[in-house]
Amino acid sequence: MTSPHVSGAPAQERNRTQALNLRCRCITVDEAALAQALADAIGDAGLYDTLRRERPHLTSSTAVFVARTDIERMRAIIEAVETAVAHPAYRERALATAPPGARFDPGSSGVFLGYDFHISPEGPKLIEINTNAGGAALNAVLAQASRACCPEAEGMLTGAADPARVEHVFVEMFLSEWHASGRARPLEHIAIADDDPATQYLYPEFRLFEAMFRRHGLRATIVDAAALELHEGKLRHGAAPIDLVYNRLTDFALEEPRHAALRAAYLAGAAVVTPHPRAHALYADKRNLIALTDEAFLRALALPEDIVRTLRAGIPRTVAVTPDRAEEFWRERRRWFFKPAAGFGSRAAYRGDKLTKRVFAEILKGPYVAQERADPAERSVPPDNAPRALKFDIRNYVYRGQVQLIGARLYQGQTMNFRTAGGGFAPVFYPVAPLTE
Repeated sequence: MTSPHVSGAPAQERNRTQALNLRCRCITVDEAALAQALADAIGDAGLYDTLRRERPHLTSSTAVFVARTDIERMRAIIEAVETAVAHPAYRERALATAPPGARFDPGSSGVFLGYDFHISPEGPKLIEINTNAGGAALNAVLAQASRACCPEAEGMLTGAADPARVEHVFVEMFLSEWHASGRARPLEHIAIADDDPATQYLYPEFRLFEAMFRRHGLRATIVDAAALELHEGKLRHGAAPIDLVYNRLTDFALEEPRHAALRAAYLAGAAVVTPHPRAHALYADKRNLIALTDEAFLRALALPEDIVRTLRAGIPRTVAVTPDRAEEFWRERRRWFFKPAAGFGSRAAYRGDKLTKRVFAEILKGPYVAQERADPAERSVPPDNAPRALKFDIRNYVYRGQVQLIGARLYQGQTMNFRTAGGGFAPVFYPVAPLTE
C-alpha cells in the first residue's frame, strides 16, 4: 500500500521495489562466484564450504530491493544525526551517563558505524546505531557475487559494484584513524581483536580483513584481546608490538578485567583502538535515541529546521523506561519495542506484544529505552516447501558521516538472529537513478 505521505515518482519507485521484494523469489547470489570471491580474497579454496557447513545462515542467497529515494533518505537521516552529534551540548548529554573511559578523546572517530533502518510505508526509520558493526567485508564480497536475477532487476546495482574501490575505502579509513590519533610514522601492524576470535560467528570476516590489510602492505594478526599485554609503553601480542587494534569486542567500555591491558594502552595512547569507548557513548548507547527524538532538546541546540524535521520523521520516538511509568508502559506495551541502553546484537530486546510480566519486571530494573514500533518490511525468499517471507533491515556502514557500503540482514522472529534458513547478510539492489514522473 502506498503511504499517504508519499506521492509521484518516490511512491512509484517504492511500489516497484516492494513488489520485487514480495514477488521475486529467484536467486540473486551466484554461489559459485561467491565461493571464488572468498577463495580469491583469503587464499583458502575451502572457506566457502566451511562457511556453509558451520555457519549456514551467515549469508543469504537472496538480495533485498530498496528504492533509490529511500537510499537518499537514509543518507539524509545519517547527515542529520551527524550534525546533532557534533553539537557540544549533545556530546555533554551523551557523555554524562557514559563510563569514565568514554570521556577520553583519542582524536579518532571510530571505524564502521552501523546505521540500521527499517523501511516503513512512510520511508526509512532509523532503529539504532552500532559501533563495530559487523558484516562490512562479507557484504562487499556478497555484492561482488550478486547478479540481476530477473528482467525487473536489470538497471539496478549494489553498493559495492567495484570491490577494489570498496576495499580501498576501508583501508583508507584505518589509515585515517591512525593519523587522526596524532601518529606521523607509517602504520605497520594491525591486530583484529575479539574474545576467543576463532569461536565468534563472524570469524570468517576477521579473516577477510586480515587478508585485506596484508594485500595493502600491512602486517595483520587476529588475536584474543585477553592475550594482549602492555609492556614498556607498547601494546604487544607476544613479542610483536601492535600499532592499531581493530576492536570487535562487545565490552564497549573496555571494563572487563581480561581487557585491562587493552584499556590501559588505549588511555595511555600506547596504541590506536578503533572503534573505542567514546564512539560507543556518542552513537551507540540507546539513550542517545531519546535525545535525537526529543524536539525540545533538538530546538534548544538551535539546529537548522530541516535537521530537526529529518530527525523527528526519521527516528521512531524513544523514551526512557522508568518504574514510575510501569503501569503506562505495560498498558501500551504493544506500541513499543524495549531495548537495553548498552545492548548489542538484539540481545535482551523485546517487542512489547511478546512481553511476559516476568521479563517486563526485569526491564524495569533498567537501564532500558522504549522505542515506538516501526516494523520491518519483508522479503520473499526462494521456497523450500512453500513460499516464505522474511523480515529485513538495512545497514549503512558509515565513517565520518559518509556511507561506504549498504547491506541487508534477513531474519525471522522478533530480531536479527542468524538462525533463519534463507536468512543472514544479503546484498542490496537499488535503481541506478530515481524514477521520473
